[in-house]
Amino acid sequence: MPVDGLITQERTIADALLAHYRVHARALPWRSPPGAPPPDPYRVWLSEIMLQQTTVAAVIPYYERFLARWPTVQALAAADDADLMAAWAGLGYYARARNLLACARTVAGDLGGQFPDNEAGLRALPGVGAYTAAAIAAIAFDRRAVVVDGNVERVVSRLFAVETPMPAAKAELRALTDRITPDAHCGDFAQAMMDLGATICTPTRPACLTCPLSAHCAARASGAPERFPVKAPKKARPTRTGTAWWVEADGAVWLVRRPDKGLLGGMLGVPGSDWREDGALPEAPLPGDWQRLNNGVRHVFTHFALELGIARLRLVVPPDPALLAKALGPGQWWPLGSIGEAGLPTVFARVAQAVLEAGGEDGDA
Repeated sequence: MPVDGLITQERTIADALLAHYRVHARALPWRSPPGAPPPDPYRVWLSEIMLQQTTVAAVIPYYERFLARWPTVQALAAADDADLMAAWAGLGYYARARNLLACARTVAGDLGGQFPDNEAGLRALPGVGAYTAAAIAAIAFDRRAVVVDGNVERVVSRLFAVETPMPAAKAELRALTDRITPDAHCGDFAQAMMDLGATICTPTRPACLTCPLSAHCAARASGAPERFPVKAPKKARPTRTGTAWWVEADGAVWLVRRPDKGLLGGMLGVPGSDWREDGALPEAPLPGDWQRLNNGVRHVFTHFALELGIARLRLVVPPDPALLAKALGPGQWWPLGSIGEAGLPTVFARVAQAVLEAGGEDGDA
């Protein structure tokens, strides 16, 4: 196609999508209506960090609670680390929470409470990568930015029938997204692309008959839009095993604070053994009548699956905290009656639920 024809097609795509968005935009708490002034950058940034690897439906209640508790970046910057980590519990990918606090303190302390209004400045902030910087620049400041998330990759791969398998196709998809990104209404366009992928151009059974870009879509013309994006064969996810050490006494359980760096860093959790791939059973860290629960917990992380057994030690008198700290890690006694308020990440919340549901039922240690 001649260059003039490509430019005309790209403008037509943008115009058609923006017209559809003006009528069908999702109402989300961090958005401004189509055509309205951009929303508060703090709200856009907070939502974009939460939405990384997490669905809109899961994020909305967390976002609303965070905004009610910490309505400004200055308020969030002043938050206690443990309070923020507890409030984040259940959202997963806990490095995001640590970066959230670091970024808030950078903006509030070093930048006078003002977020940078361009991608380069935003990329310099803790926890803000290329996609997040582009999204904030476009949505909060209406800068022209190429915003590409998973939904956008799917839309563009179908629009142009990109045969290169993922993830090798990412650079090609970004270049194609750049081609169709307009110079005006950049925030609306970015959100319109996200909405299109989330509600119409879905992974399975895309609603092509209601798509505003169907006339331009090469994948639809091929008769098999679900084939795109083309995926490379998946690698098998390894399985690791371990044991959670549940020590309770006087109506409380010993919880430990995990190291700041690493998986689930900074969170309260149930102490446990290393998570290994060889299936070896660990030795109990304390002498006593350990009882192994008949049912454990299975949890899937990004790069591995975890099968976690549970061993319980019930004591009449709480031992010396220094002894527990040496054997299980520094921590605190937490009342069983309020274990739901401990802000445990999902895997340890499931351990607590399994123990409470088991009651007095135990297996052999």
